[in-house]
Amino acid sequence: MTDTIIELNTLSPIEFFGVNNAKLNLLKKRFPLLKILSRGTQIKLSGAQEHVEAAKAKIDLILQYMERSGDLSDNYFEEILGSIDDDKVDNFVERHPNDVLVFGPNGKSIRARTTNQKAMVEAADKNDIVFAIGPAGTGKTYTAVAIAVRALKNKIVKKIILTRPAVEAGESLGFLPGDLKEKIDPYLRPLYDALDDMIPADKLGYYMSTRTIEIAPLAYMRGRTLDNAFIILDESQNANDLQIKMFLTRIGANAKAIITGDPTQIDLPKNQRSGLWKAVSILRNIDGIAHIELNEEDVVRHKLVKQIIKAYNMADEKEEEEQKFYVNKKIGKDRSL
Repeated sequence: MTDTIIELNTLSPIEFFGVNNAKLNLLKKRFPLLKILSRGTQIKLSGAQEHVEAAKAKIDLILQYMERSGDLSDNYFEEILGSIDDDKVDNFVERHPNDVLVFGPNGKSIRARTTNQKAMVEAADKNDIVFAIGPAGTGKTYTAVAIAVRALKNKIVKKIILTRPAVEAGESLGFLPGDLKEKIDPYLRPLYDALDDMIPADKLGYYMSTRTIEIAPLAYMRGRTLDNAFIILDESQNANDLQIKMFLTRIGANAKAIITGDPTQIDLPKNQRSGLWKAVSILRNIDGIAHIELNEEDVVRHKLVKQIIKAYNMADEKEEEEQKFYVNKKIGKDRSL
């Protein structure tokens, strides 16, 4: 007799066992010679070794599919189980190319779509800290969240922490209605939107309730040590030197981090300086820290966004040239006096 315990880990029990244990009962029906018990997030298999191994192989295949696709119909659950003597193998990896990061609700595939987004993915695989810098619409946040969700589903990390500075962009937090959470949530909404695209609502709710996924303002990170986590600092251009240093020094054992930012959209008060460029500059030559720069060619929003970014870049360059011209003209005039 052999006993084996299988941990569901990132799956909620009801997600695997089904409503009223419908899928668990189907599992017991397919393997009648085994004693199958469910306790919390564990499945215990007891019986002859060959039957335990056969059942475990099927369960591992089901877990692999559910963790990557986010859903599994009763029909496909039954199809994967087959019978004890069924040697059918569902080659998930071959059916879904490696460029797919995760599968969202209804089987929606989330993948890196541009050269620099793919470079982000490769950099995150090879390094523990990645700076991803670029203008709006280049998929920095979306790709970073997808990389983190993939790491969670592949059990590389145990939790995801998403954070960004709660900096007013023309509004005042004090005058917004609601309690502190209601005031801050709008600043964190892009992170929620990305997660909604990648994780079914009920599963996301489970992750949030168990703090497997946590979304919080940057200020809430102070004093913490974040182990076994994938941490994303979004909108880092709105963090000052001390805040970025504080964030980077939160990273603990077996943790990875991505810092995204757009230096052209700094919302800090005029008397505060963004700490992004300093961090990028002084950390550039450290092994284990990668730097990816995205540009208008990576824009994946409306086709006009790419043209808007290009127009603003041209206007900024023209303003810089004009400013240099007037400064040089003034210097020449002063020297002639």
